[in-house]
Amino acid sequence: MASPLDLQEQEQLEQIKHFWSKWGGLISTLLIIILGGITAWNGYQYWQNRQSTQAAVLFDTLESAIQSGDVARIDLAFADLQQKYSATTLAAQAGLLVGKTRIDRADIEGAKKSLQWVADSAADEGLKALARLRLAAVLMNEKLFDQALAQLSASFPPDFDAVIADRKGDIYVLQEKTKEAIEQYTIAYQTLNDSLDYRRLVEVKLNALGVNPEPLTKSSAKDVKL
Repeated sequence: MASPLDLQEQEQLEQIKHFWSKWGGLISTLLIIILGGITAWNGYQYWQNRQSTQAAVLFDTLESAIQSGDVARIDLAFADLQQKYSATTLAAQAGLLVGKTRIDRADIEGAKKSLQWVADSAADEGLKALARLRLAAVLMNEKLFDQALAQLSASFPPDFDAVIADRKGDIYVLQEKTKEAIEQYTIAYQTLNDSLDYRRLVEVKLNALGVNPEPLTKSSAKDVKL
């Protein structure tokens, strides 16, 4: 004869069987999803770390090639970074470095291509902004003013507002568009902290155009009369 304890255990077992028959499939599915997510995340982290490590090796190779002046190795290392590790920060930094190197060796078209790639492809908004600024400077030196202004009209982080306005002012001066230059220099002047030497440089530019920036306000920047 079964004891009360045996009957209680059997009742509990039946409850467990009933519960599992009703919810077991759902629980198993959820566990698979959760475990799969954890596995995928760990795999992604491993992949990211591996990408970063391999990109770092190529970046070191690139820097070494630049120091030795080995143009073929520079181009090869940068091409590998672009093709295999384009999503990494190091690839964008490499693009900026290659752009400067190509400018130094008077390869202007090559410099523009590398800088444009960073401007279009970098994941980091700050690096994209730097690439556009440098590309605008190259285009400005080539007197391709409309193209330079187009680069400066792209989306930039707010921290770049002053330098963008200053650079636009430089372009307008070269185009002999004095009113537009004053407007942009004024925006730059009023955006910069008054303790920065950069602000004094912008003030000199405004003075050269016959403007004392101190009385100007942000609201009057667009209404400057010559």
